[in-house]
Amino acid sequence: MPKNGYIVGIDVGTKKITALIGEITEEKKIEIIGIGTANSRGLRKGVVVNLDATVEAIKKAQQEAELMAGFEIDQAYIGISGAHIKSFNSRGVIAVSGKNREITREDIRRVIEQSKAVSIPPDREIIHIIPQEYVVDEQDGIKYPLGMSGIKLEVNVHIVTGAITSVQNLKTCVSRTGIEIEQIVLNQIACSQSVLTHDEMELGVGLIDIGGGTTEIAIFERGSLWYTSVIPIGGDNFTNDIAVGLRTPIPEAEKIKKKFGCVSSPLVDEQDTIEVPSVGRGKKARVLSRQLLAEIIQPRAEEIFRLVDNDIKRMGYEKSLNSGVVLTGGTSLLEGLEEIAEGVFDLPVRRGDPGGAGGLVDRVNTPDYATPVGLLLHGYNKWKEQGFPKDKKKSFWVKLKDWLKEA
Repeated sequence: MPKNGYIVGIDVGTKKITALIGEITEEKKIEIIGIGTANSRGLRKGVVVNLDATVEAIKKAQQEAELMAGFEIDQAYIGISGAHIKSFNSRGVIAVSGKNREITREDIRRVIEQSKAVSIPPDREIIHIIPQEYVVDEQDGIKYPLGMSGIKLEVNVHIVTGAITSVQNLKTCVSRTGIEIEQIVLNQIACSQSVLTHDEMELGVGLIDIGGGTTEIAIFERGSLWYTSVIPIGGDNFTNDIAVGLRTPIPEAEKIKKKFGCVSSPLVDEQDTIEVPSVGRGKKARVLSRQLLAEIIQPRAEEIFRLVDNDIKRMGYEKSLNSGVVLTGGTSLLEGLEEIAEGVFDLPVRRGDPGGAGGLVDRVNTPDYATPVGLLLHGYNKWKEQGFPKDKKKSFWVKLKDWLKEA
């Protein structure tokens, strides 16, 4: 477990690397006390392609967060994504061996171990084994069977795997910054903890995280994760479409997307215009209709949601989305995206802003911070399960606040 009552989450994304430092308060709540961000230049579609550039970006975000919090990061929860992530459901079955047929922690450990006795390619490693439900003597829907009596114990699990080389490259980048990895956490699992409600996960919900290089899907039902998938299309594709369609440099296309981007042309006033820098030296900027911009990027939004819809239907989970779909990730900030999604899925759609933490929340209450906030909450929930640390040093800001109270 992390030391001194602090939790750190680092989201190593395609466009941006974010480090958050959270502190456990005396009331056993988590408050964000440090935020650091850096442009990410060493990743492509969620996978490290340049070690040095990625290490440099992680260091920059790390130092910025440390300076704000007055605390040095020594270990962290690290988010992982990318098209190399693959997942599947599995089942484990054992005979209960405890005295009087009472299910013990050892029985639970054995049945989970048995669930991963499946053929996994040698170039892949298991990242998560997530219990969905336990079955005791044909009685299903059990969340945790410790202490129950039974003869046969079964478990349904969701197993997440990643390419060994991609996972190792991420670990190498983090270790070179001097940070010990507390746990590698799948982005969809982290996001779910910051943007989904308990009721949504019980009824059934689809989480769609649209990042810079990838779109990540997760399906929850009966409070458990049942399906995850990654589509290698994201916000960068919108930027490239703008650069080509408006004949403007990619950095300018990114700025135009963030400032004027709308994926539904009916939402744009016909009189609205935008200034578009031209490619090449000495060429003057042009004034174009904002509606033209919407017409360029709307097909890309429709394509992403159709791919997601097809993926969910192919796996047979379309009837699991009883409470609708939640959009998150930086690209979900594009105007009109919820309306396009509702048209494709024919379901209620909302944007997921992260919650669940205190402190500097006004700085991180947008969808592009859903993963790092979720990483903090993931660590916080681990702490609650294992018991909070007793030894906790106070940060500089907390000490200052205490001193001002006493003054």
